[in-house]
Amino acid sequence: MKIALVHDYLVQYGGAERVLECFTELFPYAPVYTLVYDRKAMHGVFAQKDIRTSFIQKIPLARKKHRLFPQLMPMAIEQFDFSKYDVVLSDSSSYAKGIITGPETLHISYIHTPMRYAWDDCQKYTSDFYFPALIKKLVPFAMNYIRIWDRVSIERVDKIIANSNFVARRIKKYYKKNCVVIHPPVNVSQFYLSQERKGYFLMVGRLLAYKRHDIAIKAFNQLGLKLKIIGRGPELKKLKKIARSNIEFLGRVDDVKLADYYAKCQAFIFPQEEDFGIVAMEALAAGRPVIAFCGGDIPEHLEEGKTGLFFENQSSRDIVETVKKFQNLNFDSVYIRQQAEKFDREIFKAKILRYVTEELNKHKLKLSS
Repeated sequence: MKIALVHDYLVQYGGAERVLECFTELFPYAPVYTLVYDRKAMHGVFAQKDIRTSFIQKIPLARKKHRLFPQLMPMAIEQFDFSKYDVVLSDSSSYAKGIITGPETLHISYIHTPMRYAWDDCQKYTSDFYFPALIKKLVPFAMNYIRIWDRVSIERVDKIIANSNFVARRIKKYYKKNCVVIHPPVNVSQFYLSQERKGYFLMVGRLLAYKRHDIAIKAFNQLGLKLKIIGRGPELKKLKKIARSNIEFLGRVDDVKLADYYAKCQAFIFPQEEDFGIVAMEALAAGRPVIAFCGGDIPEHLEEGKTGLFFENQSSRDIVETVKKFQNLNFDSVYIRQQAEKFDREIFKAKILRYVTEELNKHKLKLSS
């Protein structure tokens, strides 16, 4: 099987990159095609892989400011040549699915989400990432082109995998396509149960506006309880200004410390709407309950009163009320961890390998008939 992997851009390590990492373990000799690659920002992940970048890589500032070049992305992704491969496996939340392949090559795309800033709210996108004023004015015009390209490009994909039922519904709405669902991998073995509790609540993830760290901070300012926040991002200065002394920003921590913070927290705070929510699943893998906003895909995986608690509105008031409710409840850590085990990365890899193999066999039969 001659296979290539395609990823949007390698400029940070998050949930999408964990998926790609599993792909590279399944297919260790497959080259990875991507629009932009920032080796330093990846902290050594994929350092030994054959990474092939687009012409955007050579543009000054592209590795740090890739979001400034949305109109170049379609052209760049379309210029890769996949004619020598039997199958191309892309994982995409924006452009990677838009590659062009010939009829002999099977293209399977693992979709993290339909392009959010094209289909949901481009104005919110520009504000979330602090674009210059001129760029903010131009983005809505660029999005007309991007939406058309995005809708056309999905027709090039032979088979679609969604990372959640929530995303599958969005794929059906925007692309009118059916798909199978294979949930993203969680490195369950990295996390462990602990009887020790250190009195703090925990948040983990990039400091981006949509993740709503702000309402969690305001809630814990009011509660006076300890909240530790792991992660970096453009919201850091803004969030530090509104946080009181009981809020601690830890930045990026290594995997060993991360597992320890998960294991010993009181509960995990999850106020955002996510397409899946890997960090919430990591908390479950550590046996810790999740206090979550009732939106996105998380309601499908969290059991009220057993593995966590929901709040209905993205507001500090709702978080305060739910944390107070949590303090009067007991949770079974063993049961919580068991609910995360079905997302283990080895299970994910087995499902992906089986799906790719079966679909490639079907594709070959179709070509030979």
